[in-house]
Amino acid sequence: MSGPGHQDGAPVSAGPGLLVEEAEDRVVWRLNRPEVRNAIDRELVAALHQACAAVEDDPKVVLLIGEGGTFAAGADIAQLRDRGRDDALRGINSKIFDRVHRLPLPTIGLLDGYALGGGAELAYACDFRIGTPRTRIGNPETGLGILAAAGAAWRLAELVGEPLAKEILLAGRVLTADEAHAVRLLNEIADPGDLLAAGHRLADRVTAQAPLATRLMKAVFHAPRDAHPFIDDVAQAVLFETEDKHARMTAFLDRRNRKGRTS
Repeated sequence: MSGPGHQDGAPVSAGPGLLVEEAEDRVVWRLNRPEVRNAIDRELVAALHQACAAVEDDPKVVLLIGEGGTFAAGADIAQLRDRGRDDALRGINSKIFDRVHRLPLPTIGLLDGYALGGGAELAYACDFRIGTPRTRIGNPETGLGILAAAGAAWRLAELVGEPLAKEILLAGRVLTADEAHAVRLLNEIADPGDLLAAGHRLADRVTAQAPLATRLMKAVFHAPRDAHPFIDDVAQAVLFETEDKHARMTAFLDRRNRKGRTS
C-alpha cells in the first residue's frame, strides 16, 4: 500500500536481516529475520546503520516494520550471552537506536506482535508508533540479569511517565496494545492486514507538510531545553526566507479570499 503520488520500489537487501523499499518521499525498512522473531543481532545493526546513512544523505520519512507477525522480540540472546564489558561500552544497540531517533524526517514504527527488549527500544526511538490488537511492548531485561541500556532507561519515562516506565523496566510489565494506546505509546491501533497502509496514511500526512519545516521542527523539538528559544528563532529565520513558505502562505490566502467571495 502506498500513499498518493508515490510508488514503492521492489525490496532491496540492505544487509543481512533488512529489506528496503524506496519511494520518492519515503522508505520502508523491513526487519527480515522471522525465523528468530526479528531478533536484533550485529548483522542487522550493521544493515540499519547502512540504511540510516542513505536516509541521512537523502532525507525521507521512514516506515519500520517486522516480517512474520512480529516487530522485534528483542536482541539476539545468544549474542548477548557472549558479550562482555567492552561490548557493552561500545553501545552496539544504543548507538544505532540513537541514530534512528535522530534521522532528519519522522520515523514510523509499525508494531505487530512482540516489541520486546531491544525491539521495544527500537520502537521507542521512532517518532510515531502504530500497533495491532496483538501488539505487546515491554522490557524484560532485568529478568535476564541485564538492563535496558539502549534508550529505554531514559526515553521510556519521557514517553509514558515515570510510574509506568518503572513498572515496565523494574517489574517486567508488558503492555497490551490497548494499554499502550491509552498512554499514547501507540498513536493508533490497526488491523494486522492494514498495518502498513495505516503507516502510509500517517506518512501521507507528514509528507503533505513543508519538508524543510518538518525537518527543522523535529530538530527543534528534540533540542536541549537550554537551546530554546534561540534555536526556535534561528530555525524560523531560515524558514521565513524560503520560497516554500511564501508559496504555501500565498496559496492559503488565495483560498481564503476565494472562499470569502463565494460566501
